[in-house]
Amino acid sequence: QVQLVESGGGLVQPGGSLRLSCAASGSIFSIYAMDWYRQAPGKQRELVAGSTSTGSTNYADSVKGRFTISRDNGKNTVYLQMNSLKPGDTAIYYCSITAGFTRYWGQGTQVTVSS
Repeated sequence: QVQLVESGGGLVQPGGSLRLSCAASGSIFSIYAMDWYRQAPGKQRELVAGSTSTGSTNYADSVKGRFTISRDNGKNTVYLQMNSLKPGDTAIYYCSITAGFTRYWGQGTQVTVSS
């Protein structure tokens, strides 16, 4: 059974930074994509940042230049460094890992940007 455990969310003031982590455990092989999504109240879940096993990354326009996705393949862990946070970044952040033909989701971690 595969589990994704997220950490690093919390309350931060505008302009601040947070680093999210997501570690996968269990019988998981051939990880291809490791991504971060977010869902704000009343809105659809959206892709924030994605990475593939080939090293390519992509970002939502709204976070380009502020967020950085990285991964440690040896630890099956993906990170999201978030800088210059804005109130509009407030949401529940979910990590997603695609291995083989299966997508796994974390439980979500709340990020609140407020003064």
